[in-house]
Amino acid sequence: MPKIGDPAPVFRLPSGTGTYVSLSDFIGKKNLVLYFYPKDSSPGCTREACSFRDSYSAFKQLDAEVIGISSDSQTSHEEFARDQHLSFPLLSDPGGLVRRAYGVKPSLGMIPGRTTFVIDKQGIIRHIYSSQIHPDKHVAEALTALRSLTNQLNSQLASAII
Repeated sequence: MPKIGDPAPVFRLPSGTGTYVSLSDFIGKKNLVLYFYPKDSSPGCTREACSFRDSYSAFKQLDAEVIGISSDSQTSHEEFARDQHLSFPLLSDPGGLVRRAYGVKPSLGMIPGRTTFVIDKQGIIRHIYSSQIHPDKHVAEALTALRSLTNQLNSQLASAII
């Protein structure tokens, strides 16, 4: 599993709308909150996705994009996003290759893991949070990590000016 401070593994996956999204789309442009979840429309995953949806403007203010990844099909993602009014992309990883590259382990040996990564604009992993039973904590963890990144950057800029 990649660790904090490691470069994020590269990926290129299809979204529910059929477009491809890759890590390189964000390098040098935006911070990225990449969250892996088990299954579209399941109770915990719906709570998690809606929590990200409800805080989406806070992520945008912190210059971050949110992306959800599961093994569900593009059609399933499209329906889930429409039903839950999600404004961020859901990517389809049917073979679990990206999930494995990020080291997201299954729970109880069979349920796909629930892990969130905060990746900075340089493509470096800055925070990892994993909890299968607390899906709504992923948002708070990611926002805290992004705020910390922003504060660090502001401090560095202030030091450079002085």
